[in-house]
Amino acid sequence: MRGQVFIAAAWAFALAACATTPPQGLPPVTVTALAETVPVGTANQDAADDPAIWRNTANPQASLIVATDKKAGLYVYGLDGQVKSFTNSGLVNNVDVVDLGQSGGAQGVIVVASDRNDLTQAVLQVYRLNTATATLEPLANGPGGAGEGYGLCLGYRDGVLRAYSVLKEGRTHEVRIDLAGATPQFTMERTLTVASQPEGCVVDNRNGTLYVGEETRGLWRFAAGTSAGELVAPIDNQYLVADLEGLALAPSGTDGGYLVASSQGDNAYAVFALPGVTPVGRFRIAAGTLGATEETDGIDLVLGDFGPLYPQGLFVAQDGHNAPAAQNFKLVSWQAVAEALGLAE
Repeated sequence: MRGQVFIAAAWAFALAACATTPPQGLPPVTVTALAETVPVGTANQDAADDPAIWRNTANPQASLIVATDKKAGLYVYGLDGQVKSFTNSGLVNNVDVVDLGQSGGAQGVIVVASDRNDLTQAVLQVYRLNTATATLEPLANGPGGAGEGYGLCLGYRDGVLRAYSVLKEGRTHEVRIDLAGATPQFTMERTLTVASQPEGCVVDNRNGTLYVGEETRGLWRFAAGTSAGELVAPIDNQYLVADLEGLALAPSGTDGGYLVASSQGDNAYAVFALPGVTPVGRFRIAAGTLGATEETDGIDLVLGDFGPLYPQGLFVAQDGHNAPAAQNFKLVSWQAVAEALGLAE
């Protein structure tokens, strides 16, 4: 009888263990980080969240990374990971950068962050990045919609700058930002909705397509000017394991390239080929000279020469576990990712 009780208890324990084992997606290839940022100032908390890359075309090694400490404000880092400046902007969750000078505009490099200091009203904090001093110059605050500000991405097409304010409740507000006058003007345009909590988003500036990650359901695509979305990559526990977090885009040609998504549930990154959002593989940032990344929230990817360490592009990922230090961001060569996955150039 005692043996039967022991066997029954062991079987129950095994079933419980199986029930609590988190799902693992398809085996990822591995790459390692070549640099990391100084940890954010908020220790012992989930604080670092989202990076955005500005590429200096004249001097790629002088490129900058703007990143959030969502408990305190905005950092500007160099590619060596050192802090160039810090702006005490409070509870800012996500951030994005657009270089209007390189895109034919005259307003320079614009940074927008999602402000969640008031959980009932999202606010867009708008800055100009002074690339000479690596500091942020405040321009204005604008409306991001009623609700808790969360995700944020920028689109620039046909001379129009738009911010996409992703609210925790499931709505995404498209906000046109006019910088032509002395004071930025904000106009609410579309409102897009998913059923549950979203965060990560990215815009394909070639055609205005918006991609939004609904954390427990998958990746949505919204064509320019439409309000109805299409679930193009569901949480399948193969390529994407919940939560789905940050999104980044590597465009190529008129509609090709790759979309990268943070599969936070199993510490990996899924890569999809455009325009069909076809899964082509997964990668993980493993421990090497520097540590691995785990539970990544925000990511960013910019193609082009960033110097000898990043000759084809730079991928930056938030690291949710950087013990014993506070959270930070890891820098990875996109060439290493492309070679590991056998991606076409």
